[in-house]
Amino acid sequence: MACHQRSTSLPSMPRSTDSSSVGQEQELQALKVGASSPSATIETTRDGLRRLGDLYSRVEKTLHLPSNQLALRRRLTQQQQGKTAAEEELDRSLALIDLCGATQESLAELRTRVQDLRLAFRRGDAADGGAGIQLKAESFVRLARKARRPPLKKTTAGNGKATAEDGCRVVRLMAEARETAARLLESVSRLLPEQIGSLNPNASRWSLVSKRFRKREAVCEVEERQLQALERGVGDLADGVDVLFRRLIQCRVALLNILSS
Repeated sequence: MACHQRSTSLPSMPRSTDSSSVGQEQELQALKVGASSPSATIETTRDGLRRLGDLYSRVEKTLHLPSNQLALRRRLTQQQQGKTAAEEELDRSLALIDLCGATQESLAELRTRVQDLRLAFRRGDAADGGAGIQLKAESFVRLARKARRPPLKKTTAGNGKATAEDGCRVVRLMAEARETAARLLESVSRLLPEQIGSLNPNASRWSLVSKRFRKREAVCEVEERQLQALERGVGDLADGVDVLFRRLIQCRVALLNILSS
């Protein structure tokens, strides 16, 4: 299963307590490349989400540096009209928070559905000729495909020029982190249908499942392992998105407090 594969799609960064902007930019670039890689797996995407969450924590610490707080407030007072890049970043981060929330909901529902499907297999729901299992499987596949719908382009649009003009590197870091997060979430929505596709949940496959249950045969051990791995993969992605969601909110609150004080 894909969630057991190792991949070089997310290059490892040196372990360091250095929270310099240069190091953060390098790690963001590594995460961005990994998220866009066709060889990305559930495991590497989960790790990428967690690493990005950790990076958001470091960006938050950078925001609290007196020099950065002074630069942000000075820019705010000097702005004659329109919004500063920091204020625009606050607005755009809301779209990413909404996207994280929608992804969390989709993953939670997917996890519940695959648990129901595993339970149906273990019970051997043969009373209806296996039709119940077939309906659960088809419903699960539809839900996984629906999870690909979030409007990722809205989240990342239009952040370059304003941030560059602002001259505050920490705001640029937040914009780049937001773009990286959107790519990772897009990878999440792409990987799940691929993972499910490896189970071959098409009409003919589930028809065979139905026939097996009509004959009251035992559940295939291979299919049970596949569903178990799929449940674990969905859970891993959900954990990664949860970490990112919490750290993203903390970072946004820190910026909001600076601009409001």
